Amino acid sequence: MSVSLAVTHLVPLAKEVDEDKVTPGVLGFIVFAVMALAVWGLMKSMNKHMGKVDFKESPDTDASVGETTTDAPGKTTPAKS
Repeated sequence: MSVSLAVTHLVPLAKEVDEDKVTPGVLGFIVFAVMALAVWGLMKSMNKHMGKVDFKESPDTDASVGETTTDAPGKTTPAKS
């Protein structure tokens, strides 16, 4: 209910002096600015979280080098004796 009251107070700001022009007005600018700030915040957060990611694979401790061979990238099969 409080959101609708805030929007009704901002509606007069969207009126332009010239009624023949169709423009977004002040309300459109405010909405665009809020969306731009939200995207900026999300990108900043994403960069922070991506910085924490370790992209290097750790070696597989369950299988030793002699037990498996690699036929194709990512595919391992038991070594033939």
